[in-house]
Amino acid sequence: MSGVTIDIHPVTPARRGDLLELFGHNGAYANCWCAWFLLTGREFDDATPAERRTVLLDRVDGGRVPGLLAYVDGEPIGWCAVGPRDDYRRMNTPRARTYAPLDDRPAWVINCFYIDRSHRRSGVATALLDAAVGFARTEGAERVEGYPIDPALTTTNAAGLYLGTRAMFEAAGFDLAAQRGKRPVMRLEL
Repeated sequence: MSGVTIDIHPVTPARRGDLLELFGHNGAYANCWCAWFLLTGREFDDATPAERRTVLLDRVDGGRVPGLLAYVDGEPIGWCAVGPRDDYRRMNTPRARTYAPLDDRPAWVINCFYIDRSHRRSGVATALLDAAVGFARTEGAERVEGYPIDPALTTTNAAGLYLGTRAMFEAAGFDLAAQRGKRPVMRLEL
């Protein structure tokens, strides 16, 4: 997005409407409402789209920042979920093999990007990743982890890149901390 200014802000109750506008009627990816990591597998499968939406919006309304929004000219164009690992129930279950903690040290995680179709492949996700690291740092995080896709190991469509790419995380200074099957686990010590 050469020459375009991307503004990034935490999702607070004042930005709730912008989050709803960006996610649209279908809740970003197939009515996920970015609740996939917030719930266990069973909870997510049993929840209706409206219930998933409520899970995310309850966090916003309760003053817990669930992520960041990117804007161009005042319009919301991108989202990045970021928060303490303990906030994400799916990552803290015995079945969480891919997303299981690497060790017992607390970490923040970046686990979802959603970019409006008209702004994909224009640097928005990279800007959000950088801002998410900065946000985690200001909130006291000592390390941040991500679970991106490695296109050299896995083929996927654009929606499948919701976790970001390994190259994007490497460019942001993350190191490969583990390889779980085809999924790299990236970590940045702050």
